[in-house]
Amino acid sequence: MSSKFTELAIDCADPAGLAQFWCAVLDYEVQDEEEGLVTIGPPTMPSGKDRPGPVPPTLTFARVPEGKTVKNRVHLDINPTDREQDEEVRRLLELGARHADIGQGEQSWVVLLDPEGNEFCVLATRHP
Repeated sequence: MSSKFTELAIDCADPAGLAQFWCAVLDYEVQDEEEGLVTIGPPTMPSGKDRPGPVPPTLTFARVPEGKTVKNRVHLDINPTDREQDEEVRRLLELGARHADIGQGEQSWVVLLDPEGNEFCVLATRHP
């Protein structure tokens, strides 16, 4: 038996605000919210051990007192599934993302920052 990747925890200053950004990016919805902690995941997805197929991971945003100071050691890679990469980058910029130059040079992916400065990559369009 092995483990499954089911949740990614992200430290942040504004859990509700960052959760709303990522809900818009991933077409997720808020699943649970309490003081300083918000969990989002795919809409209307059955849960539990009897769910067939892969389990899409949830994202949990937890309020922490310290701010981000260095490049992320872990980041999300996302794939646009219904539009081209450049269209998706424009959409994400309109949602509040910003371009990032972390020394990546000319690559097939685009590095962006979420509203709290966490790096993520928009990969070339493919249908996962």
